[in-house]
Parts: sequence; C-alpha cells; structure tokens
Amino acid sequence: MTSQNDKARLFHALHVKGRPLVLFNAWDAGSARVVAEAGAAAIATGSWSVAGANGFEDGEHMPFPLALDNLRRIVGAVTQPVTIDLESGYGEAPDEVGATVAAALRGGAVGCNLEDSFPANGRLRDTAAQVQRLAAARAAADDAGVAMFINARTDVFFQKPAAEHDMAMVEDALQRARAYADAGASGLFVPGVVAESLIARLAEASPLPVNVMVMPGVPGRARLGELGVARVSHGPGPWRGAMQWLAEAARAAMA
Repeated sequence: MTSQNDKARLFHALHVKGRPLVLFNAWDAGSARVVAEAGAAAIATGSWSVAGANGFEDGEHMPFPLALDNLRRIVGAVTQPVTIDLESGYGEAPDEVGATVAAALRGGAVGCNLEDSFPANGRLRDTAAQVQRLAAARAAADDAGVAMFINARTDVFFQKPAAEHDMAMVEDALQRARAYADAGASGLFVPGVVAESLIARLAEASPLPVNVMVMPGVPGRARLGELGVARVSHGPGPWRGAMQWLAEAARAAMA
C-alpha cells in the first residue's frame, strides 16, 4: 500500500518545469473519481467549487469541518495524490494556520494551497506575516512526517485588471516567492496573470515551480510548457461548466 508520504513525494515529482502538471479541479468525491478515471495524475480541490457545491460563497464561508469531511471522502474515493485548497488557512495567527494544515494532513491530503490575501477583502497580506504563516504550515507537515507540497498562492495579480499588469507586479511576486521559498513553500501559484511575457519572467526567475490558472487570455498548456510553467490549474472552471450544463438541461426538461 502506498503511504501518504510516498504520495506526497510523487506529487512533488509531478511538478516539472516545462512539462506542466494539469489539475482539473474537483469539488467532491464523485467529481474526483470522474477526473481520476479520465487519467489525472493527481486530484486537486478548488475552494470556490467546493463552497458552491455545498451552498456557500467562497472566502472561508464554508465551515472548515465540512471542508475536511469533503477532503476525507475524496481521498477515500481515489488512489491519486490529493491536494486541498485551504484558502487563507482558516485562521489569522500562524499557529491557527498550522492547526489547519495538520488537520488536512490527518484527512489524507499531501498538498495544499495557502493564499496571501485576506479572505474578507482580497487585500494582500504583508510578506513577513505570510512568511510566518507558511513557516507554521511547514512545521505542521514536518511534525506529521509528510513531505507536504505547500503551494504558496500570491494574489498580486488580482489587485489590478489584466490590462494593468506589468513587470513591477512580477517583481513583487518574485520577491514574495523568494521569501515564501525560504519559509518552506514548495510551489508558487500566481492566479490572474495572463500575459506571456509576464508568465515567462515568473517561470524563469522564481525559485519555486510556477502554477498558473486557466482563465480567459491564458495561453494553452503546450505554450505554458514552453514558457516554463510547471503546473496548470483549472480552478472553478470545471464546476462552473458542470453547473451551466445542469442549468441548461433543467430548463430544457421543464420547457
């Protein structure tokens, strides 16, 4: 039987610069099984999708015990490594973030996303404060004996519309990447960035493998590989697509 730590190490190995790992984000055990059977190498949840599927808004409005129960169901439904979107860590203090990560590890996760913005308003946290939170997450993983893949999400590119993104924002993200790497992060997640020149600079200079999210304007997987990206997430896209199909089918059935 493959141990949790074996799965964690496998998940690390799947992050290869220039050969992006594709994560088609699931939201429950059923969707995770469908994605797994389609050939996914790993399973990832997306907080927006999980919250929406359970009747909540994104932004840590879904109770954490419910998110944990959902995680356990997913882990029990698939054999692939599972990474969970922990949003901002369900806590302000570093020890609270560490406790959240420890609970996710007990639930069977081998990876997690931790974002550097406040869930209430999307404003960026101070880099030093986020470093402390990431260090607490890494300490929790070390205590559990699991080489957890901590994907440090930076919301630098959510602070302005894409038309206003520039190299100064890239350098801000890279400064954070270096600090986050020193704190024990495993990857850098930069949702919101779409321009090829900015993605290329991030992938070239980041000390951590770069994760980009699929959204309008983002190049396709092959081009992202050429730019040096190591991971491509689909975020809420799969759930939104499923809900759109459901809405259209329901309307047609009741016409």
